[in-house]
Amino acid sequence: MRDAVDDFARHLASERGRSVHTVRAYTADTVSLLAHAAAAGQDAVAGLDIRVLRGWLAGVREGGAARASLARRAAVARVFCAWAHRTGLLDVDPGQLLASPKAHRDLPAVLRAEQATALVEGADDTTPAGLRDRLVLELLYATGIRVSELCGLDLDDIDRERRVLRVLGKGAKERAVPYGVPAELALNAYLGRSRAALYRTEKPENRALLLGDRGGRLGVSSARRIVERAAGDAELPHLSPHGLRHAAATHLLDGGADLRSVQELLGHASLATTQIYTHVSVDRLRQAYNQAHPRA
Repeated sequence: MRDAVDDFARHLASERGRSVHTVRAYTADTVSLLAHAAAAGQDAVAGLDIRVLRGWLAGVREGGAARASLARRAAVARVFCAWAHRTGLLDVDPGQLLASPKAHRDLPAVLRAEQATALVEGADDTTPAGLRDRLVLELLYATGIRVSELCGLDLDDIDRERRVLRVLGKGAKERAVPYGVPAELALNAYLGRSRAALYRTEKPENRALLLGDRGGRLGVSSARRIVERAAGDAELPHLSPHGLRHAAATHLLDGGADLRSVQELLGHASLATTQIYTHVSVDRLRQAYNQAHPRA
């Protein structure tokens, strides 16, 4: 069983280009599936069939898993079974028969434009760490990139002349994302007055754009704390970096950007993923209509 799981993990990383986080999550779910099969008296891999898959998901559901978690685990089961069938570990692919509930795509409350402005401009720009934090907030809101993509940026990924970031997204797919003048000013201030102060000369050369307090690459958890602290300082509800991504996408659509352009900016593989942001815009349109139209 362990050999199959290890081979599957290598397949996800090398052939499908999945991130370390995704490989870890898929591996854990696969181990859980195979352990369930073994507990049911089946061969851990060769004994997988639709009954075992459904029994595993039923157990996960009874454990209180949300619909999104069930949908993800069903997807893992399908991917693993398809891979096992292609490699000869399974005679048939039972994953093709497996259905799963669609995950809810509920969006958190989206910041209004003035709230986003207050959040970003409220950052302390008098210290090296404050200048970095301001840049973190500016870039997340200006571009809508994922926090992992932000923390993965290197100095060489910035085209300052054209104000474009080269972003490496999910599946190792690269895309160009523009940023605006306020983010440019924050970037110039950070590079001119902050980064050198954060950089520790005793460390090996570090080409990361954003540096942490100890001089290494800024971590995702640290970036999350920066956003959460800024939201608290601005007296806003709890906010994550993904909340700024929601705000960027929604404000782009509210401002007239077309759906395909927003899809490309966000790095969504499917247009359907981007379309969830139109729901927020429609809700706002309905609210404005109800408030303004005499016969609403």
